[in-house]
Amino acid sequence: MIIKLRPKRSFKAPVYAGCISPDILDGLSEPEASRLEVWEGNRLKRLGDLFEIVKDENSGDDESPTIILSGNLTKVRRIGAEMSRGRIVVEGDVGMHLGEGMKGGTIRVIGDAGPWVGCMMRGGLIEIEGSAGDYVGASYRGSGEGMKGGTIIIHGDAGSEVGCFMKGGLIKIRGDAGQFVGVHMAGGTILVEGDCGGRAGAEMTDGKIILCGYVPSILPTFTIDDVKSSAKVNGEKIKGPFYRFIGDIAEDGKGRLFVSKPRNPHLNFYEKYL
Repeated sequence: MIIKLRPKRSFKAPVYAGCISPDILDGLSEPEASRLEVWEGNRLKRLGDLFEIVKDENSGDDESPTIILSGNLTKVRRIGAEMSRGRIVVEGDVGMHLGEGMKGGTIRVIGDAGPWVGCMMRGGLIEIEGSAGDYVGASYRGSGEGMKGGTIIIHGDAGSEVGCFMKGGLIKIRGDAGQFVGVHMAGGTILVEGDCGGRAGAEMTDGKIILCGYVPSILPTFTIDDVKSSAKVNGEKIKGPFYRFIGDIAEDGKGRLFVSKPRNPHLNFYEKYL
């Protein structure tokens, strides 16, 4: 079964549409789906007021419903919130909080995504063909409940605080990332294939961060442990060599921070401490 949604007009205010999820839309008729409630700014609307909804019972996999969204979705938030199964495909750019609290299934964005992709994620796969904003796989402010499972792949760049309070799962950034990668991290793995801003791993207590590009500096609360020829991500070897640091010792942390040696010759002074 395939469900297609397209905005009827451009949105000037944020649209909170957590009901756009296979868990909720699967099994509903078009009129039933149209009556689902969403917020546009401070006004309560029905999904059918804002979106064209077309349901095709004869397409796709009945056991794995697919939602296809197209059009201007940059103001639409919380798509795929708490979803546990099925598939969502976004053809274009999408707004904040994509896959919030996601437990299973797959979300693919053929474009860019706003901040908070996969915040508080528990399982499943989110793949962004473009770039993403700040707080990928992070917790909300005031909460220590970051990503606990699942996989997020960003083919472009990501903003700051990737994996804030992360406890499990995998985040792959194919491009560059901003500052504070893995801040407060307590588990899981973050791989950044491009360059990275400063303060990586600040206050981390566990987990693994692999930085393949340029890093301006290492926090003084990390201690160099070794030089490794490679690093592993779920059994896959990432070619090094890498400096391996342990920290954040200010938090009695045992996190592992791998930093590319060839891309960071300004860090070679650490070798005298080995």
